[in-house]
Amino acid sequence: MADIVKQILTRPIQLADQVTKIADETTFFRQECLELKSKTERLAALLRQAARAGNDLYERPTRRIIDDTEQVLDKALGLVLKCRGNSVFKRIFTIIPAGAFRKTSMQLENSIGDVSWLLRVSAPSEERDDEYLGLPPIAANEPILCLIWEQIAILYTGSLDDRCDAAASLVSLARDNERYGKLIIEEGGIPPLLKLAKEGKQEGQENAARAIGLLGRDPDSVEQLVNGGVCSVFGKILKDGHMKVQAMVAWAVSELAEHHPKCQDPFAQNNVIRLLVSQLAFETVQEHSKYAIVSKQKMSIHSVVMANNDQSSVGSSSSSNGKGAEDEMSAGQIAVAHPMANQTPNQMHSVVNDTLAMKTSKQNDSGKPPINPHSASNKRSNQGTTAQGNTNISLTGTSIKGREFEDPATKAHMKAMAAKALLNLCKGNLSICRSITESRALLCFAILVEKGTEEVKYYSAMALMEIAAVAEQNHELRRSAFKPTSPAAKAVVEVLLKIIIDANSDLLIPCIQAIGSLARTFRATETRIIPPLVRLLEEREPEVSLEAVIALTKFSCTDNFLHVTHCKAIISAGGVKHLIQLVYFGENALQIPSLILLSFIALHVPDSEELAREEVLIVLEWALKQGSLNQDELVDSLLPEAKSRLELYQSRGTRGFH
Repeated sequence: MADIVKQILTRPIQLADQVTKIADETTFFRQECLELKSKTERLAALLRQAARAGNDLYERPTRRIIDDTEQVLDKALGLVLKCRGNSVFKRIFTIIPAGAFRKTSMQLENSIGDVSWLLRVSAPSEERDDEYLGLPPIAANEPILCLIWEQIAILYTGSLDDRCDAAASLVSLARDNERYGKLIIEEGGIPPLLKLAKEGKQEGQENAARAIGLLGRDPDSVEQLVNGGVCSVFGKILKDGHMKVQAMVAWAVSELAEHHPKCQDPFAQNNVIRLLVSQLAFETVQEHSKYAIVSKQKMSIHSVVMANNDQSSVGSSSSSNGKGAEDEMSAGQIAVAHPMANQTPNQMHSVVNDTLAMKTSKQNDSGKPPINPHSASNKRSNQGTTAQGNTNISLTGTSIKGREFEDPATKAHMKAMAAKALLNLCKGNLSICRSITESRALLCFAILVEKGTEEVKYYSAMALMEIAAVAEQNHELRRSAFKPTSPAAKAVVEVLLKIIIDANSDLLIPCIQAIGSLARTFRATETRIIPPLVRLLEEREPEVSLEAVIALTKFSCTDNFLHVTHCKAIISAGGVKHLIQLVYFGENALQIPSLILLSFIALHVPDSEELAREEVLIVLEWALKQGSLNQDELVDSLLPEAKSRLELYQSRGTRGFH
């Protein structure tokens, strides 16, 4: 920086010396030239002081102030050059406007004020003695820029307490106005904020993390933050920082990921996913030794559950009830009934607990207790408590030393922010969703949706919704994360279904969306899903009814291998009459989705007596005549086919239905 500053200051100092020298040689307007000389000498002294300061100068205002100062000195030099010489001819034909000297003198005075302010703002805090810096003349048209310069300069040179206050000021500016946030980035605020986040006291770290989260409001800003090293800094804090700081960092991660999804992978590469899952799992599931991606060389918890249930499942499932969804079973596999069918939550927890007891017994028999590679002593850690009803799954995460002594509110807020960060990091990202599900975070989310605070419940439910949405588009993720024998998957389905059945929660819509995304993972024996969704079609808020229709469509569409079974279940639950009402009288946003679902049911179960009794054929014929309903491409192709199938089958048995 010192070399850069000297380079910037070289020409202004040379110009100032020239103005001083030529002002002494002037022969007319001498008094005015001597006044310019006096001010130029003062300015030159300040410029030389700035050159000596070197590294202490804050580069951004230095460049702008010195550029303006150089222009002023250029004008001053041109003015004094006109006043030099004894020629009468030159004096007669040299035109100098009346206000030229006054204007140049004022500009030199402003430059003196600007350079003086630059030296004060760049000085270490102990040398300033908390003096009020005021506004430099250069900031007259944009005072907020000067305030930003001042706070960033303090971040560079101030004490830890001063830097904490400066970060808080930047938080206020960034929160108030998006443009101010861009100015903070443009004026070099990222490096000192990241340095404070790494080295500051707890309050300073929180302020710095909050400021960074507020700065990342658009993709370009987030890109600059990522290039500045925010991912590695946040990763280190999530590993070793104070829990309150970690919560603020998790919030900032969620903000950056929300506004620029391309930063998801850089965060994952800096181990942020595992560290957030560890925070989520703390006191949610017991921390023994390993809470990370399962090694293929070791027995997985899923395989233990399979072994635990083999005897009960063999011989008990019929070929029709045990047949699974097409994309969940490859050719030649033995069909296994859905373990969730007709089970209560207590039974589900019992299976998981028995499984873990078997796993612990195997470890004890081998004489090799689990080892925590992140523990300084490499001894088994038994810290952390398990909430009532929670499942004991081991994990690897950050050191939990001291975390158990945090107050419950801080712990709950940390979990909420970790869930929010994971929600935005996994959104649309297959690799991160795979990492999250392999780390057993699904089980944590399921427990927290049921037992967490309202904030924790909301973000956990939203995270499950996003993971399920990615799984809907990826066959392998569905097979690995949501296979019916997985305790975590069973816990997720159980808690989602409970909320849908209750139908009186703010989490209802994300839970409906999650269940719909998992439509292809359910077996024919799972009969509990359809009826609660059908009940949501009756006299509910339009948003809830719409999500229920969309979810049921995913069960009944042709892509779902069990579409016939699911369509019959919808009919049995009384869904047809509700759909007819929605097609006829529903809001515009509900009519087309309801018509699509009704068409799938008519297409797949055309011989249903219920469809004949409810005169669905008349509904479809009416819909074909409505131009507003036929603008959708799927309706345009599906509706005529459904009507044709319905006519074919009902023409033979209509008399019997009456």
